[in-house]
Amino acid sequence: MIVYPAIDIRGGRCVRLVEGDFAREVVFDEDPVDAARRWSDAGAEWLHVVDLDAAVVGEPVNIDAVARIRSAVDIPIQIGGGMRLEEHLEAAFDRGFDRVNLGTAAIHDADMVRRAVSHWGDRIAVGLDARDGKLAVGGWLEQTEAVARDVAQAFRNDGVTHFIVTDISRDGTLRGPNLAALGEMIELLGHGVIASGGIGSVEDILRVEAAGADGVIVGRALYDGRVSLAEVVSTLKSIERGA
Repeated sequence: MIVYPAIDIRGGRCVRLVEGDFAREVVFDEDPVDAARRWSDAGAEWLHVVDLDAAVVGEPVNIDAVARIRSAVDIPIQIGGGMRLEEHLEAAFDRGFDRVNLGTAAIHDADMVRRAVSHWGDRIAVGLDARDGKLAVGGWLEQTEAVARDVAQAFRNDGVTHFIVTDISRDGTLRGPNLAALGEMIELLGHGVIASGGIGSVEDILRVEAAGADGVIVGRALYDGRVSLAEVVSTLKSIERGA
């Protein structure tokens, strides 16, 4: 299982929100590049970068900060936030990003997502950001009636291989992941599930690994020092060798 350190950018800075609430923001790095280098040096295999401002306005905003992260580290990066047009995807891939996460577009322009999957294959991920099983979009400010499981199944049928599954009520809270909902999604999809939301300890990460997720996104627990990235990467590699 891959651990994805999260780098959420708002106003050019690296921040963390609680339950997606922009009024509950904590700044961890004035320059997101510092975070990117720190996690890369600690052994990260991928980074998960989100342009929070872009998620709200619907087009890339923190372009300079995002570009500098890409230039600063050599590891793969998946990026999300405001990616709603094919030209946004083209620009992201032209800048050297390895995977793009589509959330709002998956609800409002499913045909575009299907075209993107047809063109870029497994470089496209679909973000399933849910409250009580129903998806929220637009930086989580717009609640929809779309059922996460139904959307996941439809896009799996369309060839999507990566799904980033977030329980919004757990995100940034350090209360632990929603293992019941995660397990249901893994049972439905079988593979390609990246868990997000609520990770507060190494034990939480190991529970996600035991549930069968292919990846886990960790944010606040890394920045608070509750989880050592180097140690958890080493632990997961030991588990893989034992298997």
